[in-house]
Amino acid sequence: MAPEHWWDALQQSIAGAGGFDDVAAVSIGGQQHGMVCLDRDGAVVRPALLWNDTRSGAAAADLVGELGAARWAAEIGVVPVASITVSKLRWLADQEPAHADATAAVCLPHDWLTWRLRGSTDVAELCTDRSDASGTGYFSAATNDYRDDVLTLAMRGRRPALPRVLGPRESAGQTASGAALGPGAGDNAAAALGLGAGLGDCVISLGTSGWSARSVTQCPRIPTAWWPASPMPPDGISRWCARSTAHRCWPRSRRCSVWTSRSSPDWR
Repeated sequence: MAPEHWWDALQQSIAGAGGFDDVAAVSIGGQQHGMVCLDRDGAVVRPALLWNDTRSGAAAADLVGELGAARWAAEIGVVPVASITVSKLRWLADQEPAHADATAAVCLPHDWLTWRLRGSTDVAELCTDRSDASGTGYFSAATNDYRDDVLTLAMRGRRPALPRVLGPRESAGQTASGAALGPGAGDNAAAALGLGAGLGDCVISLGTSGWSARSVTQCPRIPTAWWPASPMPPDGISRWCARSTAHRCWPRSRRCSVWTSRSSPDWR
């Protein structure tokens, strides 16, 4: 997927809504776990890999084998599957080493759109929020910080720059019209927030993927759990399983939620 398609669609949507001249603030929500690679000048290195690209399945299995599922769950909060960004970075390092060498920064779809809205070309100005960062596989829910060692492991010794993780009330800059930019959120986190889910509520979404979330006050860790979900693709039949948990912070509070992550569809 060429990220420019997202930008073109966003511009059409903004124009269709009447522009930003009378808008005070903007915050972007977008699909999680993708991989957008940028070079030192801010140009896209290769088409983005989306969460549902399963070419990174073998890379995910390798990463789990290298550290162990229990360690991934305890230290990162995510046990890699094909959808997670860290798995895609390992795939890139192994299958497209020239592109991996050219990658100066890695971000996610909503990070990239926020960055474009502020008119920046400096990869040092990339930013994200905790909900999206916590689904990458190289952000620790335990320490609330990136794990450079895990990123370097995935990239076979390379260490691209990562977006700064903003708090829910921090500014990500301004648009050209002067509207304030919020840090935004991953789509699942934004959906749960929009539903107004309170402490103890459980949210389940079935569609092109399946996920569930529950708001709690402490982050549980389940090293190797299988979470079934049943989205309905065009043929009406599929079975999905996920074998990891991610511990995420709700954008406007200190509550945590447990999210199931998604793996390859089983078309049996």
